[in-house]
Amino acid sequence: MSDPMTPAQWRAALKAEGVKFTEFANWTTSGRDSATGKPFGPVHGVLNHHTAGSDSLKAVTTGGAPNLPAPLCHTFLPKSGVAVLVSCHRANHAGLAAKNVVDALTAEKKLPKQDKSSTVDGNDQLYGIETENLGNGRDVYTRAQYDAWVRWNAAICRHHGWGAGSIAGHLETSVEGKIDPAGPVEGYGTRGKFTFTMNQLRADVDERLKHPASWSPPTTSTPKPPAPKPPTTEERLTALEKRVTALEKK
Repeated sequence: MSDPMTPAQWRAALKAEGVKFTEFANWTTSGRDSATGKPFGPVHGVLNHHTAGSDSLKAVTTGGAPNLPAPLCHTFLPKSGVAVLVSCHRANHAGLAAKNVVDALTAEKKLPKQDKSSTVDGNDQLYGIETENLGNGRDVYTRAQYDAWVRWNAAICRHHGWGAGSIAGHLETSVEGKIDPAGPVEGYGTRGKFTFTMNQLRADVDERLKHPASWSPPTTSTPKPPAPKPPTTEERLTALEKRVTALEKK
């Protein structure tokens, strides 16, 4: 349980982690706190989403969605991998979350199957990122986008002293059948194209947190040393002659 990050803390954490970002107008004051009478925080974890659309910046910053006023996240992550800071206050991104999952997230335990009988408002306590992707199973997260995604999650965890167990996907917390985030990823580090999973994202964040914030994953594999060549017939005969000579001298 922690206080939400301030604008200065957001900037410092993202810069240290190597996340390139821009700031949307009024992001430091934009939020749903006053309108709902519910302040953002204390915070317990990070929730990851895909936008299920393209060119979503307007929607997440000012446009909103039907019956869901903006802002719709704290950060928007387009294909370029250059994040956009949208809000540092309460945002409409999480909706109803299964309490048993949020409790596990807070304790950094394995996330259970959602118990829909008991829910909490995830917007009260979870950071949210909307990563640009159509969500159709074919649209690809770019290499730059995924790298920034890992760094963004790690930056928040590092700031709060959390581990990768504090990270979840909307599909893991929602009681409304959400499926995000999902889709193919162009690559990461030395890895080629792969299918996004939250377990893989958590593993990549966990690996990142083992290193300084300035660390970057290697992009080329370390070549294995060549296997030793078997000796030639001439080399074997020479070695045999030396052994025979040594025995004769005894």
